[in-house]
Amino acid sequence: MRFIFIILFFVAQPLWAEPAGTAAHIEVNSLLDRLQSSGCQFYRNGSWHTASEAKEHLLGKLEYLEKRGSLKNAEQFIDLAASKSSVSGKPYKVMCGNSAPVESKAWLTQELQEMRAGSKNKVPGSK
Repeated sequence: MRFIFIILFFVAQPLWAEPAGTAAHIEVNSLLDRLQSSGCQFYRNGSWHTASEAKEHLLGKLEYLEKRGSLKNAEQFIDLAASKSSVSGKPYKVMCGNSAPVESKAWLTQELQEMRAGSKNKVPGSK
């Protein structure tokens, strides 16, 4: 009987994961869209990558967090997945144009704040 309970626990666990389409998921996707369209470069594990490659990589980390049911908001995504390598522990960096690289945590947090401020300033019914 205990064996059946254990099996059911692990099989049912994905049902507890936060589904795609939640507020956190939508906000993180919007944030990653901003990264992708920024034209910036993304540094991880010793090499620079395009913003599109960075988005693809971070979407995989987003999916992992959602499957575990451990994504509560965009800030948590930045802290747990988008600020440093889970392999090396070294911080990710973002470099835009000729600017000096900054840690991705700072860059993504700034973009998130701007994104939220922009949505608050929108006039209802406007695009």
